[in-house]
Amino acid sequence: MIFRIATRRDLPAVLALLADEDRVLDPASMPVGEEHERAFAEIESDARNEMLVLTDTGTDTDTEAGGGGTVLGCLQLTYVPGLGQGGQERALVEAVRVRADRRGEGLGAELMRLAAERARGRGCGLIQLTSNKRRTAAHRFYERLGFARSHEGFKLPLERR
Repeated sequence: MIFRIATRRDLPAVLALLADEDRVLDPASMPVGEEHERAFAEIESDARNEMLVLTDTGTDTDTEAGGGGTVLGCLQLTYVPGLGQGGQERALVEAVRVRADRRGEGLGAELMRLAAERARGRGCGLIQLTSNKRRTAAHRFYERLGFARSHEGFKLPLERR
């Protein structure tokens, strides 16, 4: 398994993972719109954001060549500066997904372990995430990894103008 920063070439596979967590979708069938291109470019150019993928083959150096291997999982790490925690950054984990046909193999745990290692190496004091209340299997997964339900989350959708 290779854990690396996603490249533009990985975008359809990441979108397929995010589109349906219960089925394996063909990345070639995923429409990649201007909004996706813009968002990926912003993540890619922002030193505080990383879209990371776990692939079955390829090498760490394939990033320059446009990636490599089949994307089996993904997550986004955002590094958030703050005055709490002694001024340490915290890592916000979003969009965690593992291909439906590869669950139960420890890939999700490995993905989260590698993300924690990356955040620790950057000097982060903690990792935080939110998970939809309906994703009870994901909640059990995070708890098995040592995450605690320490806060109640709130979201407010904003209308586009």
